Amino acid sequence: MIVFFGSGEDICIRMAVDFASEFGIEHRFIDQCALDCDDLWLKVGPMAVTSSARVSGEMFALDDVIGVYARPLGIASTTQSRAFTTAFTEWLDQVDTLVVNRPISMRSNSSKPYQSQLIGQAGFSVPETLVTNDPEAVRAFHRQHGRVIFKSTSGIRSIVRELDDDYLANVGRVRSLPTQFQAFVEGVDVRVHVVGEQVFATEMISTAIDYRYAARDGDEVIHRAVELDADMTARCRTLASTLQLPLCGIDLRRSSGGTYVCFEVNPMPAFSYYVSRTGQPIVQALVELLAGEA
Repeated sequence: MIVFFGSGEDICIRMAVDFASEFGIEHRFIDQCALDCDDLWLKVGPMAVTSSARVSGEMFALDDVIGVYARPLGIASTTQSRAFTTAFTEWLDQVDTLVVNRPISMRSNSSKPYQSQLIGQAGFSVPETLVTNDPEAVRAFHRQHGRVIFKSTSGIRSIVRELDDDYLANVGRVRSLPTQFQAFVEGVDVRVHVVGEQVFATEMISTAIDYRYAARDGDEVIHRAVELDADMTARCRTLASTLQLPLCGIDLRRSSGGTYVCFEVNPMPAFSYYVSRTGQPIVQALVELLAGEA
């Protein structure tokens, strides 16, 4: 049996649950939006942790679970749901079964600069980076590189923007919040989803600085499923394994010369965006991984 944990309003969760249902894979869905009447019991013994849950009136042993896809989004709204979510996420870090992904493994994304160091240690090139709240340091970095982008240092999603003249005119605001600046890298964005041993790459053709928000700026994006060469495929698998992320989204940019830089690794990727545009079987790969069929 596999377990899905997240919001019933989240399309990634819904796609995975629907796939398991369609193909008769035994599963349970714990909906974050409906936890007020659900319970979780964890018994910590000298040798092991035994666990069971009551969800939607049904009791089942979590000890029988062979795989968990956990995608908790937001903070639970009630005392009961918060207590359940807290206990369940703690269980995810302790259980021996496959968890996609353990909360402890996702922490590297809480600090983009720290994660960049791990990416570099894994053999990827990373853009030259400055993290600062010093306006003059930002101006000097911009003079050095000519084109610079900036984004949040945390794991909270932010829109990547270019440090153009308008932003430079207000760069004094950076004093209030240390920000990550990177030398602009020319090339084509490639999002790589690693699911266990399977690797799915999507190429995005766009003039936008951040293709995810291209429509806001009146730009278009062409999405295309592509095959990475054997070396880059192996590197992506190794990076996912190093970060202990059975599922992740790796953000690359390929230069005109064919070399790659790596920006970051998303431990909770919204793969539905890419599936809807390319038809890649990411959902199938995920569910089969959880069910031990990969």
